[in-house]
Amino acid sequence: MQTPQTDAQTDLLLSTAYNGKDRNAFLFGWTPQAELWNGRFAMIGFLAYLLWDLAGYSVARDVLHLIG
Repeated sequence: MQTPQTDAQTDLLLSTAYNGKDRNAFLFGWTPQAELWNGRFAMIGFLAYLLWDLAGYSVARDVLHLIG
């Protein structure tokens, strides 16, 4: 008969289910963890650019103005 698992144990099992390592750990190299961090940083960058654009500064508009 199995003992009931706590939420912390369940979360640890789910986070390490892919390759036996914590999926949120920062590991160097081409790893699934790197793709997770890459996506997180991309979301932060997109949000930063969106806020920058809403503040009135637009890199895309300024570049197009210089070209045209």
